[in-house]
Amino acid sequence: MLTDNVAHRALFTLPPVRVSAETTPVVQSLPPQRSITGDSEVDAVLWLREVIKTGQAGPIATALSAAKKIKTPLSDVEKRYTQILRQANPGNPFATFASIGFTELESLAERSVEEHRRRGETAARFDGETIWENTPAEAFCEKALKRCKGFKSYIDNDKAEVEKRFRRYGHLMPHTLADCLHELGYWDHLYKLRNAVGDRGDGMHEAIAREWFVEGLLAVIPPVSQAEALSVLAYARTADGIDQDKLIAIAENLVGGHAVAAPGNANFQLEACQ
Repeated sequence: MLTDNVAHRALFTLPPVRVSAETTPVVQSLPPQRSITGDSEVDAVLWLREVIKTGQAGPIATALSAAKKIKTPLSDVEKRYTQILRQANPGNPFATFASIGFTELESLAERSVEEHRRRGETAARFDGETIWENTPAEAFCEKALKRCKGFKSYIDNDKAEVEKRFRRYGHLMPHTLADCLHELGYWDHLYKLRNAVGDRGDGMHEAIAREWFVEGLLAVIPPVSQAEALSVLAYARTADGIDQDKLIAIAENLVGGHAVAAPGNANFQLEACQ
């Protein structure tokens, strides 16, 4: 069982990138400059933010260069924008939220470029609106948990019953920790592509239940190599849904596995527990 499951990998794999869609150039016109607040420098930053949000590398570089030519310190421009919002919305404590990070153009540029890349990848992998259709993996999760006893949502369910249902499909179970990371990467990638083009909320509850089930296997399946164990530990350290108890359980599984208990790996055992 400690060899990768080919059938599992095939199911939890996104459609391939279609080269023609990926390489088709998209020309996007720049947003028009407008007088919004009456403060020329605040309006300039507002416009630069709109340009940056297009995700186009060339206009973004020009916008970042133009921002450096604004004579007033950007921190002062942000304070003026905060004051404008406060005056325009008296008594609204949330009115100034729009000014948070107002002049952090570099970080906005990084996010915009990544979102633009993901939108392009979404179009290259999924035709039209098919990004919102259930993938074969999601259809499997729905089938596996159909009329599952006690299953109301990914939060409210009988975890033992959910595990039993997924284990019925042994041919689609992860065999290795690498299989687990592959599937977890699939779900993360799918969610990010969908978020780049719209908002689907939490997503399919059966799929999230599957994701959490597979994440739990990181504390069960023994590692086949030190490299695999280190990959799991790196994932566990940064995953949002893994609390301290789960992290400890995963670390105990990694250091208890035969692959990391071999002579010469004592340093790894110590590091994994830190």
